[in-house]
Amino acid sequence: MTPSVANSEFSPQLSPVFGPRLAVEAREPAHIEVARSHYRNLAVRLDPVDRTYWCYMQPEGRPSFTPGLLQDITDMQQSIRRMFTERADEEQPVRYFVFASGLPGIYSMGGDLGLFIEKIRLGDRSALRSYAHAAIEPIHRNHIAFGAPIITMALVQGDALGGGFECALSLDMIVAERSAKMGLPEILFNMFPGMGAYSFLSRRIGAVATEKMITSGRIYTAEELHEMGIVDVLAEDGRGTEAIHDYIAENGRKYNAHRALIQARRRVNPITLGELRDVVDIWADACLGLGESDLRKMMRLTQAQDRRRAVIVPTIAAE
Repeated sequence: MTPSVANSEFSPQLSPVFGPRLAVEAREPAHIEVARSHYRNLAVRLDPVDRTYWCYMQPEGRPSFTPGLLQDITDMQQSIRRMFTERADEEQPVRYFVFASGLPGIYSMGGDLGLFIEKIRLGDRSALRSYAHAAIEPIHRNHIAFGAPIITMALVQGDALGGGFECALSLDMIVAERSAKMGLPEILFNMFPGMGAYSFLSRRIGAVATEKMITSGRIYTAEELHEMGIVDVLAEDGRGTEAIHDYIAENGRKYNAHRALIQARRRVNPITLGELRDVVDIWADACLGLGESDLRKMMRLTQAQDRRRAVIVPTIAAE
């Protein structure tokens, strides 16, 4: 769930991680510090014992990758990178990064479909391309662990659809609760997922299985994806966070080997920013080929997202 906010400050040795405008609250267990920073669409916290940086998406509007959320993600990633460059001679402050959601039942519903519809009707390829590049740049930074010596994880507790699934795939590991669902529904409105799905999935399961998944539009359970080797850790419902703590406790001594293995994976099967940019340019061109019936289907999906958000917001406010 989304961390709460208090008026105390991080201790001086931790404040450079998040910057000067950060409020925190001590939570159980006592060694975990919780924070809501100056980000409007993210909440972050640091566990200094596990040396884990937790980041929760909580977009202000529709539960998708809005331009505001993308900008906050970019700023957060750059702050982590600076944390390591500014402390090059000190002990490594963070070993693990966890990208989760603060919205109950939703990891992310993907791209900003409302924006897509507007720009497609205007025939504005430049705007579509600009959004797509703003999306795949943080996706690529996820893939390279922000250029920092850390292991990254997605914690999926709910639906991760379209770009939400692509975001999870861009991290080193996926930890998902059993009730989580993931998939690529873009084919339902005559499109394909252009923000990295083909690149990341084809490296994991091969091109044939990737194309079958994309063209089916099917939504998969976390258990199915675990069997396919896409989900790395399958957790029981409500125990995703605990599963990550357990994983770190069990594998912390192997951290050096594990991180090196991930680096080797990237070298053997590289996914470059250039590759992702080329694919999103194909995606932008394909967007302009959509007809009005396709756009109406997209609109129905945006309305469904709005209804989900309307149910969630009162729940969050009551906590």
